[in-house]
Amino acid sequence: MLDQIALGILIFAGIVLFYGIIVLHDIPYEIAVHRNHPHQDAIHAAGWVSLFTLHALWPFLWIWAMLYREDRGWGFATGKPQGEQSLAQELAELRQRVERLEGQSQAGARPERKM
Repeated sequence: MLDQIALGILIFAGIVLFYGIIVLHDIPYEIAVHRNHPHQDAIHAAGWVSLFTLHALWPFLWIWAMLYREDRGWGFATGKPQGEQSLAQELAELRQRVERLEGQSQAGARPERKM
């Protein structure tokens, strides 16, 4: 009776370990999906390859998946990203400038140059 229980526990532990390793190696892929990474499929395939290369690729896959974020891309830009409000404000200023210049050209006046 105890032999059967021990065998059952051993089989259960083996199954949990097997599926646990698979779930663990899907973590970089899940990160990539969550961040809408452009290389999701490559990260997923490399995760499976990592299972057969004794997990040598897995830390690099984690880094690769974490590098990209949808709001800032790869994050290597040196300038400050502009938000929607600043872009809308700049667009409004440009429209006012175009209207002013069109008004001056219709009146026959030469547009003013600002420096």
